[in-house]
Amino acid sequence: MGAVISVLSLGGCGAFSNLSYVGHAPPMTPITNPTQAATWRPVSMPMPPLRDVPSAPDSLWRRGARAFFKDQRASRVGDIITITVNINDAATLKDQTTLGRTGSESMGVPNLFGLESLIPRVLGKGVNPSSLVSVSGAGNSTGTGQIQRNESVTLSLAGEITQVLPNGNFVVVARQEMRVNNELRVLTVSGICRPQDIASNNIVQANQLAEARISYGGRGLISGQQSPRVGQQILDDIVPF
Repeated sequence: MGAVISVLSLGGCGAFSNLSYVGHAPPMTPITNPTQAATWRPVSMPMPPLRDVPSAPDSLWRRGARAFFKDQRASRVGDIITITVNINDAATLKDQTTLGRTGSESMGVPNLFGLESLIPRVLGKGVNPSSLVSVSGAGNSTGTGQIQRNESVTLSLAGEITQVLPNGNFVVVARQEMRVNNELRVLTVSGICRPQDIASNNIVQANQLAEARISYGGRGLISGQQSPRVGQQILDDIVPF
């Protein structure tokens, strides 16, 4: 009974969330501090040992500077940065396996201390002691699999530096929401980049992000129709046939 209630509750949650914006477009998420989100966690990565930097008060150059004048590139928490995503992947995998096996075994008792003549008396006159047991087997297995995938994603969105790691690398997070009619598209990109990978116009490529996480999804009428029902998803996972 408890399992049934849980299933109904899951289905109800999805239904009620859709009912909340029946007749109008799904609402956008208000602008918030990304570090205050419930799913945000500080990033911890392996770091080199810290070194004491000698002070040079009379020097015209400071550690990490790239020019005599102030560097205008993003370098502090809260600075705006633009992330460009350009993915054009294609992969084709094709596997074919064929297995075959044939075996046969035969066994008899032509001579057994002169007792082989007793076997026909016990098992019948038609039994030949020299060929009592004969076993044969044959197996054949054939498998074919093919995977073909083509993905193309091109987008550019602005984000901000949410954390500066001890080694100087930046944790960047970019999020954008776009509503078209009754469909809300949500774009999210996050990862770790090096300061030198940021161009002079504050643009960094997604292929330069370590631990990159790229999400392109949304919610609305179209997304709801494309997703299977909650009950169908549960049955697909638990039904063994």
